Amino acid sequence: MAIKRAEFIKSYADPQLVPKDGLPQIALLGRSNAGKSSLINSITGVAGLAKTSAAPGLTRLVNVFSIDKQYELVDLPGYGYAKASKTERDRLMELISGFLSFAHRLTLVVIILDSRLGATPIDKEVIEQVQQSGLPFILIANKADKPSRNELTQVVQSLKQAYPGVPVFAHSTVTGVGRGEMLDTFLQASKRSLVSG
Repeated sequence: MAIKRAEFIKSYADPQLVPKDGLPQIALLGRSNAGKSSLINSITGVAGLAKTSAAPGLTRLVNVFSIDKQYELVDLPGYGYAKASKTERDRLMELISGFLSFAHRLTLVVIILDSRLGATPIDKEVIEQVQQSGLPFILIANKADKPSRNELTQVVQSLKQAYPGVPVFAHSTVTGVGRGEMLDTFLQASKRSLVSG
């Protein structure tokens, strides 16, 4: 199912300022160069909706987007940017953990990984943090057009083995693979929230 209307709502420097009431929310997490912004633009079909940059680590705020007035995508700052200072990296990790703690509308967390690297140590740290929060999550092997087919298969299988029961999708902004499956998952998560709420 294609998205008919996607629009930017607002940016927040403090996760506690994100309104507690409203539509179900789906949070997007990923390393600074995992292609988070490109993925948002790809699945929504709106070029430039999420700002992309050749320099990783551009996102410093919590950015919220409305999707068909059914749910919201919440783009959280990229973590693990090598050139960021330790203080800055710690601040970003605190912002992310703060949002996971204070967001009352979260129905799903989407963790975006670079398919060429799989889950790096800092990815595993974030995944563990999400697991401890008790929130449902999925893993996206992004940039699926970059590795060979065999390499991609190995990465996806290793993620499934490391995190049994967690859905794993391969996605490429170039080929569009995985886009439909992700959108279906997002919509299902938002509807589950409406039913449970």
